[in-house]
Amino acid sequence: MTKDIAEVLHDFEVNQKIVYPAHGVGTVTGIEEQKVAGMSLEVYVVAFDQDKMILRVPTNRAEISGMRALANSKLVDDALKTLGGKARIKRTMWSRRAQEYESKINSGDLISIAEVVRDLHRLEDQPEQSYSERQLYESALDRMARELAAVESIDHDKALDRLAKSLAKKKAA
Repeated sequence: MTKDIAEVLHDFEVNQKIVYPAHGVGTVTGIEEQKVAGMSLEVYVVAFDQDKMILRVPTNRAEISGMRALANSKLVDDALKTLGGKARIKRTMWSRRAQEYESKINSGDLISIAEVVRDLHRLEDQPEQSYSERQLYESALDRMARELAAVESIDHDKALDRLAKSLAKKKAA
């Protein structure tokens, strides 16, 4: 017995902004049925404008893959508070810390991403970042700014300014 797509309840709706852990903020542009290896599979079609990429996520695997709705305003506020906290840098090898930072960024968890931004942020009077530190920092900052922009319906630059202000509070503290 097959169900009509319209009868099935979905966690996400067409035109809804979502976060996919490995790619950041995207928009569900449709729900399609595809034939894969002779089986019918229902998928969310997710567009990521910043990467000019389309991803198809099986509807029954969306939650397991980590796909989630945008953060609520309380979670955004908590993430912004995290930016103002004291950096927690472990004294382990850089390669191990870099792996940890990368997995936090790809977790899609806004607080974890904020921790990476906080820990890798450098003030003017601090030593220069290495290339890989700067890459991870910019990746985390961009991921956070895109979600903040989507949640608050502001543009990317305004979101970056808001993050910069939260990071500036760290200096004043």
